[in-house]
Amino acid sequence: MRKSTMLLPILVLAIIAGLSAIFIVDEREKALVLQFGRVVKVKEDPGLAFKIPLIQEVVRYDDRILSRDIDPLEITPLDDRRLVVDAFARYRITDVEQFRQAVGVGGIASAEDRLDSILRSETREVLGGVSSNDILSSDRAALMLQIRNGAITEAEQLGVEIIDVRLKRTDLPRQNLDATFARMRAEREREAADEIARGNEAAQRVRAQADRTQVEIVSDANRQAEITRGEADAKRNAIFAEAFGADEEFFEFYRSLNAYRKALKGSNSSMVMSPDSEFFNYLRSDQGKAAKDAGVQ
Repeated sequence: MRKSTMLLPILVLAIIAGLSAIFIVDEREKALVLQFGRVVKVKEDPGLAFKIPLIQEVVRYDDRILSRDIDPLEITPLDDRRLVVDAFARYRITDVEQFRQAVGVGGIASAEDRLDSILRSETREVLGGVSSNDILSSDRAALMLQIRNGAITEAEQLGVEIIDVRLKRTDLPRQNLDATFARMRAEREREAADEIARGNEAAQRVRAQADRTQVEIVSDANRQAEITRGEADAKRNAIFAEAFGADEEFFEFYRSLNAYRKALKGSNSSMVMSPDSEFFNYLRSDQGKAAKDAGVQ
């Protein structure tokens, strides 16, 4: 009984030690077996593996493709037009033992800080050697490849392979952006003012042409009216002359009546004239008319 009681704790400790000696490597990761901080074993294939309990420890690293966003970086291309570049990189840990030696206990966070430094330096060097138009054009794909190729060698010293580098966004700095927008606004306002001025000039030409056409039409109408009026007056005078020649006495009588009608218009018309004035020849009595026929004035 006492013997079995002693064996039970030993058996439990053996089971615990056996379980702690076994570890599983996932297919998405790689593992290092460390003994007092020194790498003694690398496990890259998924499955079961063994270590010495209490003496050795297992450190796991992601074996998948990882992404790292680089903080926005201000660069100055050859044309001195400053740009803010926002980029990201995709990388993968290829040599976990070298990776451990390079970054120590800092792990992926420490490695990404060093990757940031490498990529920022390479980005400045590559984009600083071209113009801003090259960066903003379709040639940026070749520039991204150049940045990647330049950073590969330094990244290999970390046990990391840089798979790709991409420029997500390329903008002007905020102060330059405001100045550019202000310049664009001023340019558009100038163009609008030019268009308005040209429109006003064209309107003035059309208005002047319309006024000139109006004057010409009115002048021509007045000329035609004067011609028509003159022709009518000539015809009227011709008719009067013909009528006067046909019956002089009647024509004189008719003209006298028209003169009376115009002179005595209204109910309170007054005239001061000599009684024997010729104006009243046709208002006199029959004796006066007979005397007139006899030649008495």
